[in-house]
Amino acid sequence: MNKHSYINLAKRAANLQIKELKKINKVFNVSFIKAVDLILNCRGKVILAGIGKSGLIARKISATFSSVGIPSFFCDPAQALHGDMGQIEKKDILIIFSYSGNTSELTNMLKYANRSRIKIIGVASKPDSLLLKASDVKLILPKVKESDVTGVVPTSSTSITLLLGDCLATTVMHKRNFSKEKFKIFHPGGNIGSSLLLAKDIMVTGKKLPQINFKRKLNDALKIISQKKLGVVVIIKNKNIAGLVTDGDLRREMKFLSKTNTKQSFENRLADKLDDYANIHRGASFNQ
Repeated sequence: MNKHSYINLAKRAANLQIKELKKINKVFNVSFIKAVDLILNCRGKVILAGIGKSGLIARKISATFSSVGIPSFFCDPAQALHGDMGQIEKKDILIIFSYSGNTSELTNMLKYANRSRIKIIGVASKPDSLLLKASDVKLILPKVKESDVTGVVPTSSTSITLLLGDCLATTVMHKRNFSKEKFKIFHPGGNIGSSLLLAKDIMVTGKKLPQINFKRKLNDALKIISQKKLGVVVIIKNKNIAGLVTDGDLRREMKFLSKTNTKQSFENRLADKLDDYANIHRGASFNQ
């Protein structure tokens, strides 16, 4: 096989999935609205479940809910048979994914939820499936063509399931007026956390701020610059910023004095009042 055909095969698979994903609009109906309302009004946890590929999708959606401040976790239906069902409370809701809707491992979890009157949002492609019959809210996925050569391996079906889960999460986020600042609270790490830093997160305030009264000497400013290690000191006059002195200013001053009257001139200059330097940002409020 010509290696250039790899690209053509990949494009064919991608184009097929893109076409099939457009069928997601069929899911946006009254049932979708009920599902969003159920999540918004949940007083407990939003618990995701699924087996196989659907389980992997459920784990991802659960992680998304948690990262935006909606308490959520993934419950493996197979492990639930051995005690994990105790994690599910009446105030929680279950969102269960199964493309066929007839996965046998879901049976006991569905029976437990129905018996305990725990609300279920079922996501499947067969309206008469075991999952959807047991669900309070039924989200019916459209039938899609898989993008592999056999037309059997879960590809388009997993993509559209993931897309539906993301749509549920983003709709809930919008209704809750979710913001970047809130996201930063739940996701402080990694590149995302760094990109969401605000000025107040990194700005220097209070006692850490290098500041000095304009009546003090240049020598005092030099000491503060060295102590605070920020390379600058803010000159304050009548609670306003009267100017700035940087370590660069001092270096230039030292270089200038070294060419004139050596040590005595330098010591005299250090004794000068800082008011002579107060010519930057004149009149700006210190509180700004």
